[in-house]
Amino acid sequence: MIFETAAEWYSAAHKNVLLFGMSGLGKTRTSSLLRDGGWFHYSVDYRIGTRYMGEPIADSFKREAMKIPLLRELLLSDSVRITSNITFDNLAPLSAYLGKPGDAALGGLPIDEYRRRQAQHREAEIAALLDTPRFIERASDLYGYQNFVCDTSGSIAEVVNPDYPVDPVLSVLSRHLLLVWIEGTEDHTAALVRRFDRAPKPMYYRPDFLLDAWNTYLSESGRMPSAVDPDAFVRWTYARALAHRQPRYAAMAAKWGLKVTADEMAMVHSPDDFNALIAEGLDRRAHAAA
Repeated sequence: MIFETAAEWYSAAHKNVLLFGMSGLGKTRTSSLLRDGGWFHYSVDYRIGTRYMGEPIADSFKREAMKIPLLRELLLSDSVRITSNITFDNLAPLSAYLGKPGDAALGGLPIDEYRRRQAQHREAEIAALLDTPRFIERASDLYGYQNFVCDTSGSIAEVVNPDYPVDPVLSVLSRHLLLVWIEGTEDHTAALVRRFDRAPKPMYYRPDFLLDAWNTYLSESGRMPSAVDPDAFVRWTYARALAHRQPRYAAMAAKWGLKVTADEMAMVHSPDDFNALIAEGLDRRAHAAA
């Protein structure tokens, strides 16, 4: 790790941190707080949705607009422009494009198209993560930022192999940033499941996990692929996906970084609070290894 002790952390002229963990446990809240306190905030999801998937997202919107005669005429005459408006706090265009598999009448995608978009997201997420060192340099050299926080997607655990000592993504990231897992409890997980059940959203899955989940759901539900309720499928899959990711997050923290709890992170209200929490986490890790 680029920081091993609290003393190294506090004395560092440049503090570079990557936050990872389940969506909904405070990565973006904390990153926004640090941004307001003078840190550079690099959002992986924003980078995915703008740099790497912006064109496919906009094309999907245009494809729908072309079905409407008036909009078709305006588009063909270059009279209107259709783009997505992704922000750090609003990733709805990316989610809409990623979609959910199932019945087209319910807004679902054919499974082959869904898997194609999943593969696009995987490539985009890896590329966005590997862009991080360049943005650290830009933040410092171009804008004069001393400190940098990388706000990752919850699916980072799906695109790396924490058990591989030379994982091509984690190897690069760990040379430039301190990787920090925000660990949730079973209560946090239950709350996330309840929230997701109220408003199911698209998410990325590892290809092998998705294929197994899809086939199992079809078998248990007795439905044909084209008759699957998209929301029902992602609700059924969500808790399984969280359980699948948890040990991967833990391995990332154990082998590549450190962990703090979601309750601890929720108590962070300033950059000073954050610095103190990271220092405490480094001390805990050092003592545990002694």
